[in-house]
This record gives sequence, C-alpha cells and structure tokens, in this order.
Amino acid sequence: MTFYQELQLNQAGSKSYIASFKDPKEKWRHIGIYLFKIFLNIAFCTAFIALYSVVFGKENSTVGLAVLLCIMVFRNADFGIRVSHGTLNIFIVFAILAIGPKLSNLLPAGWAFCTNVLCIMLLMVLGCHNVIMSNQSTLILAYLLFQGYDVSGQGYEKRLAGLFVGALLTAGVFYRNHRKKIYKRTFKNLFQEFDLTSARTQWQLRFTFTISSILLIATLLHIPKPMWIGIAAMSVCMPFRNDMSERVKFRGPGNLLGGVLFLAAYFLLPEGVLSYLGILGGIGTGLSASYGWQTVFNAFSSLAVATPVFGLTSAILLRVFNNVFGSVYTWLFERIFEPFLSMLIHLVDSVNHRWQAV
Repeated sequence: MTFYQELQLNQAGSKSYIASFKDPKEKWRHIGIYLFKIFLNIAFCTAFIALYSVVFGKENSTVGLAVLLCIMVFRNADFGIRVSHGTLNIFIVFAILAIGPKLSNLLPAGWAFCTNVLCIMLLMVLGCHNVIMSNQSTLILAYLLFQGYDVSGQGYEKRLAGLFVGALLTAGVFYRNHRKKIYKRTFKNLFQEFDLTSARTQWQLRFTFTISSILLIATLLHIPKPMWIGIAAMSVCMPFRNDMSERVKFRGPGNLLGGVLFLAAYFLLPEGVLSYLGILGGIGTGLSASYGWQTVFNAFSSLAVATPVFGLTSAILLRVFNNVFGSVYTWLFERIFEPFLSMLIHLVDSVNHRWQAV
C-alpha cells in the first residue's frame, strides 16, 4: 500500500492495517502516518471553515462545515444516476438546504413540521439512494445546523452566497470524480422507485417522520436548541434494527462520560482552554474507530460551543438529556412506526385489489 493510499483509509481501516504489522519499527512508522493523516484532516478542516467564516461571516461558519462535509462525501459517493443528472441533483439539494431550514423557522410549529417532513423526505430521496453510503447523515446534519443556527438580513444573504459557492465546489468535485461512471438510471427514476413495499422507502419514511416529529415535540416543549435533539435522533436512526439498537445503547452513556470528562478537563486544565477542548474532541473522534468513543469525544466539541451560551452545568445536563431523549425516542418510534406502516401497506393493497376488481 502506498503512502497516499494509506492516507485514504478510515479510522477502522488504519487501525486494522497497523495491527497487521509484527515488526515494531514498521508498526510505529504506520502509526506515525496515521497521526499525520489526522493532523492533516484537522488542519485542512479548520482552515476551510475559517476561510468560509472570513468570506461569508462568522455566523455562517456552519455553512463552511456543511460544504466541507458534502465535498468529502460526494467525492466518493454518487447517486446511482447519470453523472450529469447527479450534478444537477447537487444544486437541488443545496437549494433545499438554503430554503427549508429558514422557512421552518418562520412558520408556526404545525406548518414547520410539514415543511420539515417535505424537505427531509426530499433530501432522503434525492441524496440517499444507496443507504449503506449514509449520504443522508451529512445532508440532514446540514439541514438541522442551518435550522439551529439561523441568520437573517445580510447574514442570510451571505449564507445563500456561501451555499451557492458550496454547490459549485461540491458539484465540481462530484463531476470530476464520477464522470467516467455509466448509469442508465436518470433523475426521474429517483421518484419512480419510491415504493411503500420497498425496504429503502420504508426506512426513508421512518427517518423523515422520526426527525420531524421529535423536532415538533422539542419545539412544543420549548426545549432549547431543538436541532440538538434532532441530531441525536438522526445519529441512531439506522436502516437496520440491530445497528440502531447498538447505537442507542452507546449514545446516552457516551455523552454522559463525555460530559464528565469535559467537566474534569474544564477545571483541571488552565483557564482559557475552553476553545481548545473542541479541538481535543475532534482529535479524539479522529482516533476513535468505534461509535461509542466517537460519541464521547463528539460531546467535547458540542460542549465547547454550548458552555458559553448555557453555562457549564446547564450545557452538560442539556447535552445528556438531548441525547438520551433523542435516542430512546427514535428506538420507540421505530417499534410503533413499523407495524403502523405495515397496516397502511395492507390497507393500500386491499383498496387496489377492490379497485381492480371493479
């Protein structure tokens, strides 16, 4: 494996590759490459988001994060349709991200729920044909971040400009990396393949209504930053029940441990180190191959942002509550939604049979 190929491995791949070496010198050489890869990733991500903040305003740093994630995802993942149609699809996805979160924040809770259902469902259908690739995680995360960190006036104008530039960058990388792939399926097929009897469609519906309903509940209960609960639910809402149960098992305890470690670091480390705890969380996440430890270190990054707003104690309690509530709700929703959907499919089939008989 070349140096460049080794840099392309994910955390689990790198750790597995390092473990395959018995010679201590070789092992440490590849550990060094792994650490260098993490440093490069953090440095590039930090520089990219900082540049976006300078150009489009500090309040739009979330746009830089979303664009960066989209570029990283769609340089490897496609939509399973003709590349020209996929390139157009990226602009449609970014248009939804530009309009949907803003509109949902302007509307009353009921209409905001309808807006979320429509926009999230469109992002699921347009952006996640192959559920194994998990494209939806990036797109829905961006949607929730824009909803939670809303801007108005000139800030929103800059956000639109930042998203347009982001769409150009993402589409350019997407086309460059996938232009040689040949698909017969077109943009229209994404909607034609929507079928209630399809496992993919059922999961897309479950995901959409899980996130939209929990955002509605959080809004009606006046829970601060409903998007945090939405992100927790999104993280555990997997296509397969076993995968989801495994994530639910780690989500709450992982954030509790992350909160305890953050609290200890906050008091033990020198004053003014708060901003660096977010970076520490990013490094920890990069070093973690398991979902449980990724959850622990993700808490660092989130708490570093939340503490100046809510205070240390409130931020930790809110973080733990949001993740426990979001993950348990998602688990329960799946148990209720699956039989309900089965009943609906049976009802639709019965109506179709009667109609055909007539």
